Amino acid sequence: MKNIIGQKRVQIEGMTCEHCKNRVENALNRLEGVSAKVNLKKKTAVVSMEKEVEDMQLQKAVEQAGYKVIQIR
Repeated sequence: MKNIIGQKRVQIEGMTCEHCKNRVENALNRLEGVSAKVNLKKKTAVVSMEKEVEDMQLQKAVEQAGYKVIQIR
């Protein structure tokens, strides 16, 4: 990642294993300008952005991977 302009914390429901964690991480990391790190225990993803990314884009990526977004901060 080049210049990080911000971070968001995404609360996710439905992840139960390492496979789930990897699916969510990969889905978010496919978004342009995004680097995501998922914490399975906390059921959160910390998303670092090098350009502005809409919450809806993050939510859509997580939901397309098969999981539910509870909150984005």
